[in-house]
Amino acid sequence: MSSEKFNVFSFSGKMKIMHLSWMAFFVTFVVWFNAAPLMSVIADSLGLTKAQIKTLLILNVALTIPARIIIGMVTDKYGPRLTYSALLAICSIPCFMFAVADSFEQLAIARFMLGFIGAGFVIGIRMVSEWFPAKELGTAEGIYGGWGNFGSAAAAFTLPAVALAFGGDDGWRYAIGITGLMSLSFAFIYYFNVTDTPKGSTYFKPKKAGGLEVTSKKDFVLLIIMKIPMYATLALLGWKLSPAGVSMLSNEMTTAIYVGLVVVFAFDFFQTYQVNKHIFEKEVPEFERYEFKQVAVLNVLYFTTFGSELAVVSMLPLFFAETFELGMAQAGMVASSYAFMNLMSRPGGGWLSDRFGRKSTLLILTAGLALGYFSVAQIDGSWALPLAVIVVMACSFFVQGGEGAVFAAVPLIKRRLTGQIAGMTGAYGNVGAVFFLTVYSMVSTQTFFYVIGASAVFGFVTLLFMNEPSGHIAEVNEDGEVTLISVS
Repeated sequence: MSSEKFNVFSFSGKMKIMHLSWMAFFVTFVVWFNAAPLMSVIADSLGLTKAQIKTLLILNVALTIPARIIIGMVTDKYGPRLTYSALLAICSIPCFMFAVADSFEQLAIARFMLGFIGAGFVIGIRMVSEWFPAKELGTAEGIYGGWGNFGSAAAAFTLPAVALAFGGDDGWRYAIGITGLMSLSFAFIYYFNVTDTPKGSTYFKPKKAGGLEVTSKKDFVLLIIMKIPMYATLALLGWKLSPAGVSMLSNEMTTAIYVGLVVVFAFDFFQTYQVNKHIFEKEVPEFERYEFKQVAVLNVLYFTTFGSELAVVSMLPLFFAETFELGMAQAGMVASSYAFMNLMSRPGGGWLSDRFGRKSTLLILTAGLALGYFSVAQIDGSWALPLAVIVVMACSFFVQGGEGAVFAAVPLIKRRLTGQIAGMTGAYGNVGAVFFLTVYSMVSTQTFFYVIGASAVFGFVTLLFMNEPSGHIAEVNEDGEVTLISVS
């Protein structure tokens, strides 16, 4: 673990790893959200209906839920350097497919596959945790998350201008193609400029592949319970695409998806049992244990924080346009103030965690988040626009600060499982997004904000069961040597 000072303006040692990792994450988010700001042009160019546009937005997040789990496992097994580089290179292919598509079906398939790049986030969480000591980890992960996350806002600002610069009906194709080239080239930059650990450090891998390890019987039960919402969300997406929703899939296809999800869940249960069956035979030694409830609480908090961020970013421009009678461009600029906060808020949440403790920071930020959404729910046309913007930005500080604080705690649970834990917590963010967007499609905007506020209150209550990370994590290498990693 590198002992140099924490200097954001440095580009050597551990700081170089952090900067290259947030850049890799930034590129994945530019690619993941490259269609959103160009959607109206794409729709005109290919004659898409409103329902088809909404379907593309849903497909964009569908695959990210299982992808984050899978990428978490791959990262723990093969290391972040290889995993990030491969993801960036492979995902440039559906990006190019989207750029040359000339029918809704081709767009839909490419968009569905591009959901996989949304899992890139998980890889850097493990990479950064290998290079930074516990007392700096919240700040480092916050910068990684916040600056990388800004890729979605950067895409919204720059891609329409790029499309206009190329001009003509195909301007959008060039804009999207360029993001694919960025992804492909950065795969090589990342691969040749980083290492998984500082010199002389061991990269700890899971003892068994195929499922998350837990260390007690009650944790095994809790793990299975926590998997159910992820499958339920994918079933909900299936329902959204069925004749009951946007009619993209037939009833037969939808039923096949439901059956497939049940089969995959059964297989997942079996794999998880295979990885953990030793805990039913004998107790895990005290020093090797970790408490899965820590992961469960962080999942619930990320469901509310990142889940609401993804949902609110999707609906906020329209909300401002309708409430204050703004043009779409104005509304987009005003609404981007919410995503803009990421540059400071997420690192801020991580820094607060490093200074004042993981649990107390999360308690304060979650309480602020609940109050924030209850306040945003009060906004209507009688408000002054600047006041509405200030309330939305204040709310987004607590949302993104909360995300930073969640991932300040994730790497301190069990080092060799960091990728998988980050994958599950990250997936819960997408579960939240799908849940909140589904609620949004059924209720008034005010009720939508109240539902998010209520989920924050629930998160606050679960936090009371979390323990402040302290002491050391014990990891055992292949030779049986025990290494103690400080977490406080």
